[in-house]
Amino acid sequence: MYRMPSWGSFSYAFGPIVAIGLIAVFVIVLRWAFGGRSSVVAAPPKAGNADEYGMLVPVASPGTYMEGEMIRRGLENAGIRSNLATTLDGPRVMVWPEDEQRARDHLLRRR
Repeated sequence: MYRMPSWGSFSYAFGPIVAIGLIAVFVIVLRWAFGGRSSVVAAPPKAGNADEYGMLVPVASPGTYMEGEMIRRGLENAGIRSNLATTLDGPRVMVWPEDEQRARDHLLRRR
């Protein structure tokens, strides 16, 4: 006849101790994964004033975002680095300071 080894009184506590330990590990991992401190997903951009975009200089104030995108692409095709920003005053086409004069000249020729 086969006899199972006996752990004595420890065998009754072993199962619940392991279960509580695993639950504690899961709680720690889930709190870390779903904690609200930081996110790997980029936050939606917030609109600011035209002077809150660092070194970028506004060169055009289009009426609509679509019109601004057309201006931005025209500058891009001319080799001028540009960005379309949604400011509190509406869309603004912005360029770097060293490209400002070239962008303004290009926009004047385009009209």
